[in-house]
Amino acid sequence: MSNQIYDFEPWINIVEPLPGESISHFLGRFERANLLTGYQVGKEARIGAVVSRWKKLYLNPFPTQQELEALAQVVEVQVDKLLEMLPPKGMTMKPRPIRSCGACYGEVPYHRIEWQFKDKMKCDRHQLGLLTKCTNCQTPFVIPADWVEGKCSHCSLPFAKMAKRQKHY
Repeated sequence: MSNQIYDFEPWINIVEPLPGESISHFLGRFERANLLTGYQVGKEARIGAVVSRWKKLYLNPFPTQQELEALAQVVEVQVDKLLEMLPPKGMTMKPRPIRSCGACYGEVPYHRIEWQFKDKMKCDRHQLGLLTKCTNCQTPFVIPADWVEGKCSHCSLPFAKMAKRQKHY
């Protein structure tokens, strides 16, 4: 009986970025699809704990080209697609509170990076004020990486149903 060593390529479940998706939401989807943690993704990319910071939308210092290239190899997404999940150069972002448009989320369920732009207070698409907490129980939104089922982490009200209580502009 001979001992054989099997050579095989490691595989991942590819997660396609959505238009305007935040890096936090994308990383959460990637980690769940591949049963990984932010720590494991950072270790695999050889960029360390910075991935866990990005999941929290802490982007200061801004990700370097080298960090993005390393992450791109692990998640199998082009660097320019990763850049689309980050604020454009010169745009100030506010990582807290996490903001959302229930109407947008009801149409296509994911967190948009533009909702976290410092001066963004309303959804241009729906002319509704962005929400920062559940309209039912007032619990602030958790980081988008943890938005598994699209509902309040405390009372389970779906984000899409919160649109009814958003202010019109």
